[in-house]
Amino acid sequence: MKTNSTVMKIAQTALFAALCYVIFTYLQIKIPMPGGDATSIHLGNAFCVLAALLLGGWYGGLAGAIGMGIADVMDPIYITGAPKTFILKLCIGLITGLVAHKIAKINESTDKKYIFKWSLLASVAGLAFNVIADPIVGYFYKQYILGQPQQMAEVLAKWSAAATFVNAILSTIVVVIIYNALRPVLAKSGMLEVGKTKEA
Repeated sequence: MKTNSTVMKIAQTALFAALCYVIFTYLQIKIPMPGGDATSIHLGNAFCVLAALLLGGWYGGLAGAIGMGIADVMDPIYITGAPKTFILKLCIGLITGLVAHKIAKINESTDKKYIFKWSLLASVAGLAFNVIADPIVGYFYKQYILGQPQQMAEVLAKWSAAATFVNAILSTIVVVIIYNALRPVLAKSGMLEVGKTKEA
């Protein structure tokens, strides 16, 4: 049973990684930046957070890290930022999973209001981390790893912060709607073990 559960989670993680990749690659609104760089409006983070709510923090984080990390590698504009993307998306999943499964234990509850509240708080926690960390990590990464001038790194960080904030709001709305709609269906089909502690 444990082996089957692990195999199922790995398959689901791969599915969410593919979703993150497709949504980030094909459904983003790319915003060109100085020096040939870019930022974008996208919902890739939403599926990283959704995976963390459904599967646990590690699986959700890996789904986002792998899916959007590969998307960066495949894009000539984003390729240099792939290591940063991998780390940040993994952290989004881990933080979301920590709040949802270790603190709130939402998979042990059947109270719809409780689940809604904590799925919202967990999503906000993971995405708020990204709003703060993405521009800060991006600034130091671009300046000290990629060797960009300080002024350009500052401009890129400000634009990145604005885009990341918009992404966080949109992603939070999408995640909470999809998760609370999917959860009862998945629980009924046996794909979500409600009533048992899930790994963050």
